[in-house]
Amino acid sequence: MVEFGMLHLFEHPAGRTEKQVLEEQLDLMVQAEDYGFHSVWPAEHHFSEYGYCASPVVHLAYVAARTKRLRLGTGVVVLPLNHPIRVAEDYATLDLISEGRVELGLGRGYQPHEFRGYGIEQTKSRQIFHEGVEILIKAWTEERFSYHGQFYQVENLEVRPKPLQKPHPPIWMAALSNETFALCGQYGFNLLTAFAFGADLERVHGNIEQWRQALREGGRDPSQYRVGCLAMTYVAETTQQAIDDFAEPVLWYYHTFAKYVAPPPGHPPIPTYELYALTRDFVASATWEDLLRRGAVVVGSPDQVVDRIGQIVEATGINLYLAWIRIGGLDHKKVLRSMELMASRVMPQLKALGVPAS
Repeated sequence: MVEFGMLHLFEHPAGRTEKQVLEEQLDLMVQAEDYGFHSVWPAEHHFSEYGYCASPVVHLAYVAARTKRLRLGTGVVVLPLNHPIRVAEDYATLDLISEGRVELGLGRGYQPHEFRGYGIEQTKSRQIFHEGVEILIKAWTEERFSYHGQFYQVENLEVRPKPLQKPHPPIWMAALSNETFALCGQYGFNLLTAFAFGADLERVHGNIEQWRQALREGGRDPSQYRVGCLAMTYVAETTQQAIDDFAEPVLWYYHTFAKYVAPPPGHPPIPTYELYALTRDFVASATWEDLLRRGAVVVGSPDQVVDRIGQIVEATGINLYLAWIRIGGLDHKKVLRSMELMASRVMPQLKALGVPAS
């Protein structure tokens, strides 16, 4: 069974005010429930037009108050930039006020300027992330706990409130660099991955298999875990209309992304910088045919989008398809029209083909 969610970047290209961006994104997240989407996933970013959702929990609290069924995901919380005790408190509170609808996505982060802005050394992000995960789970599951690490010290602390979901809300981990997929499986977390950085079906499938193998090696059953995959997605009445609407916003994203993941001169190597090389080469050479083939962009008429999503699900075994529709400042009405077509002509066809929508 595959469910349909939506990613929300809160990107801010020229021509929009911050208030307009905020209002449009919040409106899309609330309307996602009416269109039958399973979940929404705002992404934490800082200090640039790439995205300015600094605190996803604030936006999700707004959505929680205006919806009843929609799952509230984060795509993702950049854990090294947040104190894990505060993350535990905030998302336990959100879980309570939403009647247990939180899906907590975590990641290490990959944009150097965000780490510089918070005065955190990016080369230590993996160790900070690991300690943060351990503290977060203890805060949610133990009445009192102590923790003595390299980056965090906690002494006999009682963290309140506790989340409604037991033992805690589902935890997802974003994996982009190769070694992170196995690490996600070792933690026993659900997996979030993406086509957006140039990976094709074969690479995505191989990475997911690394995660599944790590789950097995830890004595876990992969069938009890979920894997979500993000793809830029746009549906219009015709293929040409879809390309005409979506091409410029997609290219805006790639060019902006490449600018903000470039390593600073003379900086020590960081594993996630492989994203920069991959995306730089991908943008320089990619044609629309290549974008479609790789799955980075799923674009076209309803029937074409149905076929492509069906191929992705069959090839990878994902059970959460994250549609990235509002990208590069795409016109709000066009985003809503694409959501409407997803709801009326894409999800029902996938259900009829044996790929049930949420």
